[in-house]
Amino acid sequence: MAAPDWNPETYSRFRGLRLRPALDLLAQVQELPEGAVVDLGCGSGAVGGALAARFPDRDLIGVDNSPAMLTEAEETGHYGTLAAVDAADWEPEEPVALIFSNAALHWLDDHEALMPRLAGFLAPGGTLAVQMPRQVFAPSHRFLREFAADMFPDRFDFADWRPPVAAPVDYHRMLAPVGRVSVWETDYVQKLEAVESGHPVRRFTESTAMRPFLAKLADWEAQAFIRRYEEALASAYPVEDDGAVLFPFRRVFFTLTV
Repeated sequence: MAAPDWNPETYSRFRGLRLRPALDLLAQVQELPEGAVVDLGCGSGAVGGALAARFPDRDLIGVDNSPAMLTEAEETGHYGTLAAVDAADWEPEEPVALIFSNAALHWLDDHEALMPRLAGFLAPGGTLAVQMPRQVFAPSHRFLREFAADMFPDRFDFADWRPPVAAPVDYHRMLAPVGRVSVWETDYVQKLEAVESGHPVRRFTESTAMRPFLAKLADWEAQAFIRRYEEALASAYPVEDDGAVLFPFRRVFFTLTV
């Protein structure tokens, strides 16, 4: 069963927390050759304003496979072109100066082939700049796999599961033969404010990491799954005195200049 389309409203609930890593990545992009700038996996266009401000004289191309997200991106007015295509299938008509991808490529497999393929779309001197969550071993994400496999073994089997995002050193080894690479990892201690119902971490993950799990569950199954998940979250991420929760979140970054 395919996951439903992304919900721009629930995703943008934590817009500031999701935008900061993109700005940290953008700060590491240096001089570029002539050519377009591509926001690969642009979503609702949250990074479009920052890219347009940094590169005002370039064509800004947004790429995403979510119709709902592309509608939101178009309304920002930042993109010269929006392409409705999966990032795994996208390729430009001509070499581009920058491929910028914030929190998108962890949804795709086979990074050993994907990243060099994307680098091949760059003009000489161009840059591939990528940020991906690397949160899969944290309780927020580990609980999803453990509980799904325990409660619904007919639909969830993680025996052959592999992390979707590799360790930083693996990306360095992978990309060093292609060009000049810089890789780093950051743990963001995110303060999630109190919510009217549910655990704040669940409200954060429901628009991203939880989507493929909930897509396979009936409503009553989803409610049981969420109850168990929130009970575990309450122990792993206790509520502070002001009702907020401190939620460490790990992300891996790299820039590759060819």
